[in-house]
Amino acid sequence: MTEPTHPTVAGNPDIALSVRAHDRVGKRRTDQAWLDETWADPRTRVLVLAGSRFPVGADRAAIAWRAPDEAPDGQRVFLGTQHDVAHFAVLVDDEAAEEAWTGFRAVGPSLSRDDAGLLVHAIALAEWHRAHRHCPRCGGRLEVAQAGHVLTCPDCGKQQFPRTDPAVIMLVTDGDRALLGRQPSWPEGRYSTLAGFVDPGESLEQAVVREVAEEVGVEVTDVRYFGNQPWPFPASLMVGFFARAVSTDISVDNEEISDARWFTRDEMKSQAEAGTLILPGGISISRSLVESWYGAPLPGQW
Repeated sequence: MTEPTHPTVAGNPDIALSVRAHDRVGKRRTDQAWLDETWADPRTRVLVLAGSRFPVGADRAAIAWRAPDEAPDGQRVFLGTQHDVAHFAVLVDDEAAEEAWTGFRAVGPSLSRDDAGLLVHAIALAEWHRAHRHCPRCGGRLEVAQAGHVLTCPDCGKQQFPRTDPAVIMLVTDGDRALLGRQPSWPEGRYSTLAGFVDPGESLEQAVVREVAEEVGVEVTDVRYFGNQPWPFPASLMVGFFARAVSTDISVDNEEISDARWFTRDEMKSQAEAGTLILPGGISISRSLVESWYGAPLPGQW
C-alpha cells in the first residue's frame, strides 16, 4: 500500500507539551501588591528549581510542589494559575539540589500534562536567567522585573525579554518509507527524526530543505506543517513538518548525523518490537511525527 503524499492528521495533532496547561495571567506580572498577596496565600504552589533539577514525589510521577512558607530563598518567578490556584517557581543555585531531585528528561513522560506544562515554563525561564546576567548593550548587571519575565539594565534602561530559538524537526517520507537518523553520541539502535535550527533570514520551510540536505544529502519538497512544541533545553521552539523526498540516496555529514536509514512501516514496527530500533520518547514531537506517519502507537522508546 502506498501512502498519500503526507499523512493525514485529523484535527490538532496530539503533541505533548503543546497543551495549554495553565493561564499565564500576564497582566498580573506588574501588579506587585497582587503578587505579594498571592504568595502569602497558603493554597499557592511553589516549584523549587535548581538549574534544571527539581523535587518529585516518591512515585516520581509528579512534581513535589511546596507551600510558599516551605520554599527557600531564591529568585521568585510567577508562572500563572491552574485550576484557580497560583503557581510560582523559585530559582536557586545548582548546588542546592538534593540527591533525590531529578531532571525533566528522566520523569517527563510520567508527569501529568498539568505538571509538565508548568515545568517547561519554569525551566525556560530558569535557563534564560542563567544565561542573561549582564546587559548585551552596555554590560550592566541586569535586574529582574515583571515577576521574572523581564530583565532591565539600570545603567542604560534596555529591557531584555525571554528568547526562543526556532528549530525545525521533520519526518521525511518517500511514499512507503520514512527517514530516520542518529547522532554519533547516541546508544546503538537509537534513531529519530532530523532537526536543526533556523538560520537568520530563513523561513521555516527553507530551513527544512536546507537541514535535510546538509545532514543526509536528501533533496526534499512539499514541506507541510504538522505542529509545534516548546523545548526549553535551553530555549527552543520545535516546529514540526513532513517533507517529501525527491531523492533517496543518503550521504550523512558524519558530524551531526552518523547514520541514517529508510524504514518501511513493517520494518519500523518489527525492529521496535525487537528492541533493535529505539524510537524517540512520547514526550517529544518527534514521536508524534513518527506515529502520525505510521498510523498507530509504536512500541519501544528512550
